[in-house]
Amino acid sequence: MVRLLRRHSWAFACALAIVLLIVNLAVSPSFLAPDRLPATLATLAPFVLVGFASTPAILSGGIDISVGPLATFINCLFVAVLLPAGLGDWFTAIPLLLVASAGIGTATGLLVTVVRLHPVVASTGMLFVLIGLSITISKNPVSAPANWSTGLAGAYGWLPGAALTIGIVALAWFLLRRTAFVSNLLATGESDVSAYGAGVNITLVRTLAYTLGGLFAGVGGVALSALLQSSQSSLASTYALLGLAAAVLGGTALGGGKGGLLGTFFGALVLYLLQQLLTATGVQPSLVQFTFGLVLVTGVILGATLLSPRRTGSMA
Repeated sequence: MVRLLRRHSWAFACALAIVLLIVNLAVSPSFLAPDRLPATLATLAPFVLVGFASTPAILSGGIDISVGPLATFINCLFVAVLLPAGLGDWFTAIPLLLVASAGIGTATGLLVTVVRLHPVVASTGMLFVLIGLSITISKNPVSAPANWSTGLAGAYGWLPGAALTIGIVALAWFLLRRTAFVSNLLATGESDVSAYGAGVNITLVRTLAYTLGGLFAGVGGVALSALLQSSQSSLASTYALLGLAAAVLGGTALGGGKGGLLGTFFGALVLYLLQQLLTATGVQPSLVQFTFGLVLVTGVILGATLLSPRRTGSMA
C-alpha cells in the first residue's frame, strides 16, 4: 500500500472517492441519475477548478491560498460589473475575466519571486485584497440576467457544460506536460538549488506557476457564476482553503516537486462527495467545515509520513 502511494500519489484520494461514491449511492440511489448528471457536475466544477488553481504554486515549492477568493472575485466581476455594463457576451467577458485572473495570479507570483515575500504572506495579503474587492463590487448578492453561462450549468446536447470548464483546464495541463515547463516546475519544487544549477530560470518558472493558478481560478469563477447565476462575495472565505485541501489530499506534496492535476481532481471529488453525504444525512453546515479541516490535516499527515521519503516528480 505504501509503495502504491509513493508511486501514484493520487491512489489514496481515488480509493476514498470510490468509497464515498458508493456510500452516497446507498444513501441516495438517484445521486448519479442521468437527468441529474449535468447539475451534479456543475456543483462539482468549482471544487475541482479551485483545486486545479492551487496546484501549480504548490508544485513549485510555494503556496497560494488566494485562488478561492480569486474565483469568487471573478464571479462578482462578471455578474455585478460586466453583465450590467453590457460586456457580458462570451467573446468579450471570457478574455476580460481570464486576463484579470491571470494578472492577479502574476501579481501574487511577483510578490513571492521578486519582492521575496513568503508565499503564505503574499497570498494571504492578496486573499484579503480580493475579499475586499468582491465586497466592494457586490456587497449584496446580485442576480444575473439571462446569459450564456447558464449552459455551463446544464448540458449541450449529451455533453454536460461543466465538462467543458473542467476539460479545458485538464487539456491545457496535458499540453503543458509536453513542454519543458512542467518538468522545470517539478524540478524547482524538488530543489530550487539543483534546478538553478541545471539552468532553470527559477524566478520565471515560479511566477508562471502563480499566473497559471490565477488563470485556472478564472475558469473556476466562470463555473461558479454558471452554477449560482448570482454574485456571492460571501463565498470567498468558503473556497479559500478548499483548493489547498483538494491538492494536498490528492497527493501534491506541500514541499513541492510531487503531484499533479489528476490527484487534485480526486481530492476535490472526495471533498464534494463528503459534502453531499453530510448534507444528505442532515449534518450541520458548521460540522461540514470541521470535517473539511479534518480531511486537510489528514492529507498533510499522510503526505508527510508516506509520500515525503521519495520525492520523485509525478506529472499525472
